[in-house]
Amino acid sequence: MTVDAPKPTWLPAIRKADGPLYIAIADAIAADIAEGRLSGGARLPPQRALAAALGIDFTTVSRAYNEARHRGLVEGRVGQGTYVKARRTTGVQPATDGLVDMSMNLPPLFDDDALTARLWSGIGSLQNEHGLDLLMRYQAAGGALHNRAVGASWLQPRLGEIPPERVLICAGAQSALLAAISILAKPGDAIASEAIAYPGLRALSAHLGIEHCGIAIDQNGMIPEQLEALCKSKKLKALYCNPTLHNPTTSTLPLERRKAIIDVARHYGVAIIEDDAYGAIPLAAPPPLASLAPDLVYHIAGLAKCLSPALRIAYLVVPDRQSSVRVEGAIRATSGMAPPFNAAVATRWIEDGTANEVLRAIRQEVTMRQAMVSRLLPKDIIQTDQEGFHLWLRLPPPWTRGDFAGRLRASGISVVASDAFAIGPAPEAVRLGLGAARTHDELQRSLMTIADLLQQTPAASSLVV
Repeated sequence: MTVDAPKPTWLPAIRKADGPLYIAIADAIAADIAEGRLSGGARLPPQRALAAALGIDFTTVSRAYNEARHRGLVEGRVGQGTYVKARRTTGVQPATDGLVDMSMNLPPLFDDDALTARLWSGIGSLQNEHGLDLLMRYQAAGGALHNRAVGASWLQPRLGEIPPERVLICAGAQSALLAAISILAKPGDAIASEAIAYPGLRALSAHLGIEHCGIAIDQNGMIPEQLEALCKSKKLKALYCNPTLHNPTTSTLPLERRKAIIDVARHYGVAIIEDDAYGAIPLAAPPPLASLAPDLVYHIAGLAKCLSPALRIAYLVVPDRQSSVRVEGAIRATSGMAPPFNAAVATRWIEDGTANEVLRAIRQEVTMRQAMVSRLLPKDIIQTDQEGFHLWLRLPPPWTRGDFAGRLRASGISVVASDAFAIGPAPEAVRLGLGAARTHDELQRSLMTIADLLQQTPAASSLVV
């Protein structure tokens, strides 16, 4: 008399036509973890038992479990079997319980287990498409042509059709900025930007020995007349501009100002470097400068703010073939190339629609966090955009930026004072990042601490005894 083998406690929902069967099983493990059907610590069926239940070869199940282990989904325990890994619920701990480092301008974490599993699944599937070549071969300095073409498709909704040859892949926006500036200016030359500008540009200018001039801004961004006045008094090699959800003030240049700035730059022969770090986030924004003047603008579209800071991938769109050759040489000289693995991950996420889903999730989370800001912080001293995840806090007297940042630091909250951004005199203001908080509760308590401090005076809030 034969005894039927016990039915496995878990069976994957798969279709044999969905690519390699072992990948389909690993994908099913990821999906069931995300949906809660497999919880942390659950034991997967023995490999032979699952193979028998599915009517497939034992080695296929073995490869599937190995694939899941490589993705970090499961772990093998000697003599015990294969178990689902417990999910991590915390990352880097804040300095003080419930408070966060608001100096970091990160996209907010979204609460979507299925999308998280999809991100990791996309990374794991690269093995089948690329094999060992992706890990053991160099690529051209400007990136593989297919990755450049996919980058062009990602930018198409904002920039229109772009030949892949005009798109270069860089190791993050800072690398793209270095490559662009290095072909446009040399030591002793002058470039300009908003008077309150991205700190990475200030550091890069100082490192290269390039004079960095500031142009006055108002609530709508750079003032075109101030740019023209500077062009009349100084020969500028390049103009850096962060026109959409400006860092740190969150302003977005209106269309008429964009056109006016382009007219001034064209008249005085000044190349424009457009940092479009946040350009993908708004559902509707004025057209990028690169779409208005493609022959004049070097457009930098990083993925750190709209997809993943960990990728360190940015697309640099250049005006023409000649500038493409020059920029590719600069990339080769300064960074060699963007990491091919990271570029392949970005390509996979864009092609399979994951990138757009992440962007949707970020937008949704931003809406909830901005609602907390509207409820908890005084509106008259805040400059922000409902589609952005940072804000510019103009401090009421008698607060100074140093006192305010110091008091917050004593409470376990880190913010960035305006000195980090100012070219010239710094206003009494600080930037707050809304994305670093891991939960809404952490963000709420931090915003309440800030609101409470604003109700006090520097003297009354002093901790010195």
